[in-house]
Amino acid sequence: MRQNYIDGAWTPAISTRSAGERTSDDGPPAAEAIDVLNPATEEILDRVPAGSPDDVDLAVAAARAAFPAWAETAPAARAAVLSRAAALIRERAEEIARIVVADLGAPLGVALKVHTLMPAAVLDSYASLAQTFPFDTGRVGNSLVVREPVGVVGAITPWNYPLHQVVAKVAPALAAGCTVVVKPSEVAPLAAYEFAAILAEAGLPPGVFNLVGGTGPVVGEAIAAHPDVDAVSFTGSVRAGRRVAALAATTVKRVTLELGGKSANLILPDADLPRAVKVGVAKAFLNSGQTCSAWTRMLVPESSYPEAVALAAEAAAGYTVGDPLAADTRLGPLVSAAQRERVLGYLHRGVEEGARVVAGGTEVPAGRGFYVRPTVLADVRPGMVVEQEEIFGPVLSVLSYATEDEAVAIANGTPYGLAGGVWSASQERAVAVARRLRTGQVDINGGAWNILAPFGGYKQSGVGRELGVHGLEEYLEVKSLQL
Repeated sequence: MRQNYIDGAWTPAISTRSAGERTSDDGPPAAEAIDVLNPATEEILDRVPAGSPDDVDLAVAAARAAFPAWAETAPAARAAVLSRAAALIRERAEEIARIVVADLGAPLGVALKVHTLMPAAVLDSYASLAQTFPFDTGRVGNSLVVREPVGVVGAITPWNYPLHQVVAKVAPALAAGCTVVVKPSEVAPLAAYEFAAILAEAGLPPGVFNLVGGTGPVVGEAIAAHPDVDAVSFTGSVRAGRRVAALAATTVKRVTLELGGKSANLILPDADLPRAVKVGVAKAFLNSGQTCSAWTRMLVPESSYPEAVALAAEAAAGYTVGDPLAADTRLGPLVSAAQRERVLGYLHRGVEEGARVVAGGTEVPAGRGFYVRPTVLADVRPGMVVEQEEIFGPVLSVLSYATEDEAVAIANGTPYGLAGGVWSASQERAVAVARRLRTGQVDINGGAWNILAPFGGYKQSGVGRELGVHGLEEYLEVKSLQL
């Protein structure tokens, strides 16, 4: 059974305290704990606290008390803590990756490279930025302009990248001089608890980082509405993001939202079709499709459509589904039974609307675990539910287009705008088309992921940016001193 991490100590949640430990201010007992399941075996891994608003109050009070000293700590000293934390993650990378495998179901190679080593790189990037960022930006006329930490930050993180999403919020907040209260997802929370221990070992002062377990409607909402939280950063669904924003508005706090996506992989007629399709399938199926920026729609010229569908089906057939610890597994389970049912429901709806299954489908692999077969849907048309809504599973929809203008219109034709790709033999042409897409990030001909580049969305994909300088600025206030 895990505990909350508050003011530098592992602290039992009020709901889990014995009668002798409880006080009259604690209120009535709540549900004690939440089971954490291994999605590959369906066995209980651990239990985490079902926290309450009272637990949030304790964590926020600790963060508020720690804020003045941390805000005044030299950026180089803040950077040193982040660097030590990154080094500790690398030292324990195999152990942490195996925690992610058990908690989330990601294949071990993905868990190591993406879920563990990438967060370490993000920590190092903010250690560097803390030492080089111009917090004092200089003179403007008779004014000195400075940037200062926003204060206490509430970070509400999802289950699909259980360490990276915590680090992507906590690292810039700490680099800026903020203190933090984190609510990790109760579905896959265990890597966040490891990170709390690592930060303590790295020398982070008590109260600067706090972690409260529990559900979104209880702990998440208490953080978003808390009057002593100065900014809240949320990653999750559009529905939950709207709720967070509404609660945060009651105290007029800053809000950063990284929400859903329905990203398009736009393949132009002169592109290298086999490579564009192969990479596109990989981008759709990464993390079992449980990625907000997944390229879930492949847009192909009408003349190349049959070939592209065949190539996509062939690529999907190469994704071995199975035990995430097995060397040949490329696709692990979905995170939960509820998530599997959601994905299967979308597949049934797609077939009802006229989509054609060319790989995978609704037949569930035998045995235990929340598995779904990697699926490619052909004959998908704009406006279908599977083309418009985020499925969050290993499902790729392939659409055709007649003209470049139509392709751009299809790509822009959803409520989302998070990511995407454009392929062409001419980089200049690909960039020109990418500029027409209403989305926060576009890969040109498979351009590599860059942790220093801003990440975030247009439209209902969110507000604000994470990573790099732009992610740091989300946690800074701007002040002018008239001289």
